[in-house]
Amino acid sequence: MEKILESVNSIVWGPPMMALLLITGFYLTVGLRLMSIIRIPYGFKQLFKKRTGDEEEGDVSPFAALMTALSSTIGTGNIAGVAAAIAIGGPGAIFWMWMTAIVGTATKFSEGVLAVRYREIDANGNRVGGPMYYIKNGLGPKWKWLAVTFAIFGMLAAWGTGAMIQSNSVADALNGSYNVPPLYTGIALAIGAAAVIIGGIERIGIVASAVVPFMAGAYFIAGIIVIGFNISEVPAALSSIFKGAFGMQSAGTGIAIGLMMLAMQKGIARGIFSNEAGQGSAPIAHAAARNKDPVNQGLVAMLGTVIDTLIVCTITALIILTSGVIEPHCIPSPETVGDLIKGIQPAGCDSGAPLTVDAFNATLPGIGKHVVTLGLVVFGFTTILGWSYYGERCTAFMFGEKSILPYRISWVLVVFLGSAVLMLEDKYSNVVNLMWNMADALTGLMAAPNLIALLLLSPLVFRMAKHYFEAKKLGVEPDFDAIE
Repeated sequence: MEKILESVNSIVWGPPMMALLLITGFYLTVGLRLMSIIRIPYGFKQLFKKRTGDEEEGDVSPFAALMTALSSTIGTGNIAGVAAAIAIGGPGAIFWMWMTAIVGTATKFSEGVLAVRYREIDANGNRVGGPMYYIKNGLGPKWKWLAVTFAIFGMLAAWGTGAMIQSNSVADALNGSYNVPPLYTGIALAIGAAAVIIGGIERIGIVASAVVPFMAGAYFIAGIIVIGFNISEVPAALSSIFKGAFGMQSAGTGIAIGLMMLAMQKGIARGIFSNEAGQGSAPIAHAAARNKDPVNQGLVAMLGTVIDTLIVCTITALIILTSGVIEPHCIPSPETVGDLIKGIQPAGCDSGAPLTVDAFNATLPGIGKHVVTLGLVVFGFTTILGWSYYGERCTAFMFGEKSILPYRISWVLVVFLGSAVLMLEDKYSNVVNLMWNMADALTGLMAAPNLIALLLLSPLVFRMAKHYFEAKKLGVEPDFDAIE
C-alpha cells in the first residue's frame, strides 16, 4: 500500500500538478489585472466592514467564514512545514513559497466569488456551497460527474488530512514534549471536537473566530520578539532567501540548476500545502458567509493566503534563518543536492518542528518547546474543526442532509484513532508514514476537479470583478444577476 501511495503521490504532487496550480493562479492573476494583489488593503477593509441587513444572506459573518477557512490552513504546515522546506530546499524555498501565495490570492478570490454565486439553500435552511456546487450549477448537468468526483475525494481527504493526520500530529507533539499518552490525547480531542462540530458551521465559526486570531496573534508576537533579538541578522536572512531561490551559492558566483529546482519544488509544495489555494476546501466555508455579494466575499477569501503564508509562514522562516541554528553543513549545496532530492538530509541536521524549537530556544532558552507544542496543539485542533465542516458538506452533497449525523460520529471516531494509532508505532514503524501518504494523495486528487472548474468559469469571475469595481466607482450597487 505504501509503495502504491508513493507512486500516486509522485503523479498527483509531481511537476504537472505543481505547474497546473501555478499556471492557474498566474492566469487568474493576469485575468484579474493584478486586482487580487492591488486590492489586498481594500480586502482587509471589507473584512471588518459593518454590514446592514440587506447585505446579509448566510449563516456566519464574513469574518467567521474566513476564520473557519484559516482554521484549516494555519496548522502544522506553518510551523513544521516551513522548517522542512528550509531543511530540504534551503532558504530559497521561502521565495517560491511567497510566489505561490501571491498568485494564490487570485485563486482564493475566484473560489470565494464562485462559492457565493452558486451556493444553494439546503433542507435545513442553511447556505451551502463549494466546488461541487459551482461545478454543478455553473458548468451544467453534464459536468455533475466532476462535482461528484470532487465530493468523494473531499470527504475522504477530510477524514485523512483533517481528522487523522491532525490528531496524530497533536498526540505526537504532546507525547514528545510532555509524555502525554496518545490514548489520553485521542480521548480529549474526540470529546472536544464532538462538542463543537455538533453545533454545525455556526459553532465552528464562533470557536474559530475566538481561537484562530488569538493563537495566530500569540505566535506572531513570539516570533517578532525572536526576530527582534536577532534583527541584525535579518538582511543576511533575506539575502539567503533570494540567492537560494535561484540556486546561487553563498559567494554568489554562478547558478546551480539542481539547487534552484530543489528550492522551487519544496517552496511551491509547502506553499500549496499551507494555504490550500486551488485545493477547493476554503470555498466550502466562504459559501456560508452572511454576504450576498460574491465579489465582496472573494476579496475576504483571498486574505486567507496573505495571512497564512505571507505573514505566519514568513515569521517562522525568519525565526529559523536569523537564529543561527542551521549548521553550515546542513545548508543545501551542489554536493548534497542529490541526497536532498531523495529526502536524505546530512547527519545531525534537524527538520520540521524540532528545527523550529531549536530556533526559539536559541534566542529564548527554555520556551521554544512550549511555544511550538502549544502552537501545534491549538492549530491542529482548529484544523480538525474546519475540515469537519468540509467533509460533512461533501458527504451531504452526495447522500443528503440525513448523512451529516453519521458522518459527524465517524469523524469523532477517526479523530480518536488518529491519536491512538501512535501506540502501534513500535510494532508497525511505517503506519504514520502511510497515513501521511494517503492524506497527501487525497488532497491532491480533490484539487484537480476544482482547478478545472476555476479555469472554465474564469471568464465569469473576470466580468463580475470588473462590474463590481465599476459599480463602486459610480457609487451604485453592483447587479450580478445581469452578468452571465
